[in-house]
Amino acid sequence: MWPRLVANKILRKRLGSSNFVADFPRNTEIPSLDRPSLSPDSIFSHHKDTHNYRVFVSTWNVGGVAPPDDLDMEELLDTGNTSCEIYVLGFQEIVPLSTSNVLGSENNKVSTKWNSLTRRALNNKNTGQDFRCIISKQMVGILISVWVRSYLCPYIRYPSVACIGCGIMGCLGNKGSVSVRFRLHETSFCFVCCHLASGGRQGDEKLRNSNVSEIFSRTSFPRGPSLDLPRKILDHDRVVFLGDLNYRISLPESTVRNLVDERDWNSLLENDQLRMELMNGQFNEWHEGQIAFAPTYKYRPNSDVYYGCFHQSKNGEKKRAPAWCDRIIWYGAGLKQHAYTRGEENFSDHRPVKAIFTTEVGVLHPLKQFQSLFLSERFDRMTSQTDDFICKGRSSFQI
Repeated sequence: MWPRLVANKILRKRLGSSNFVADFPRNTEIPSLDRPSLSPDSIFSHHKDTHNYRVFVSTWNVGGVAPPDDLDMEELLDTGNTSCEIYVLGFQEIVPLSTSNVLGSENNKVSTKWNSLTRRALNNKNTGQDFRCIISKQMVGILISVWVRSYLCPYIRYPSVACIGCGIMGCLGNKGSVSVRFRLHETSFCFVCCHLASGGRQGDEKLRNSNVSEIFSRTSFPRGPSLDLPRKILDHDRVVFLGDLNYRISLPESTVRNLVDERDWNSLLENDQLRMELMNGQFNEWHEGQIAFAPTYKYRPNSDVYYGCFHQSKNGEKKRAPAWCDRIIWYGAGLKQHAYTRGEENFSDHRPVKAIFTTEVGVLHPLKQFQSLFLSERFDRMTSQTDDFICKGRSSFQI
């Protein structure tokens, strides 16, 4: 029975991994507002522009707890103080990682609720903002959604997703990643929401490194109509990696707790496993902003007390050293980080982490747009239709 369940789950994941939820149909062609004009003046009088957009990114392991109806997402999204054009929200453990959830059908009721709360916060009537969801995808407990201002929707193309399971048997979705990609104007974006292998013992970081290698090597987006559309994560112009990466601090637990009490973040970060990987390891050439906030794991739910605290521990309770498990890092140029903070929502054993970036987006002049058009399947269809029309026209005049 067990092998059959596993086989069915793997097959179902492979078949369904390209499906996602969005507010409007997928756009694979050049938007009508963005199509090149046939006017010679417009072809030669325009130059390439660079637009700057603000991007909000957050990650939160919610510990298998469904969001309460009165959860104030506006505080997490900081909508009162910050105005961004793009919002990317990543979650882990939106459902308990039980056998039934890992092997059974996706429970999309919880993801729908998270999206409803997000929509309500972003489109608050008092702000007059209008955001649309261009991608929302769940794999077991991992959920990622991307929201953009409505005026950007015509310029979003080729949205797609790729799911990689790294959990049970090395392939199920209790651990792994959900990656989303899209192109805004002429710049491609890829956001990877992860939940990597847990464990605070020496050597457990190798399991996390192995998960990352699997995600990079196995993630491949569907082929699109554009010949230059990237398929691998690192081939995109802008790449952000977020989630419960589960990297710990390589110090004795008592030392970690003492340094946390002293708020000595620098000493802790010198022994942070992810920082080591960023300097010369799995994430070499990646970037992370300065951490100036307390470790985000592991708290007692609905409190500000770390789990296993000597003064508050219960009988038989495991002592788990605090760590910065929840992180946001990025790769390559074209992204500038302005803020890197944590939220204080406390119904989970993790605290959310959020970042704000400015990203450069290329908007090509019409000549380049024509070049992009000629390299696409859309141009092949247009010329094919024209040829058919010409052939039919000739045949109708033959005697």
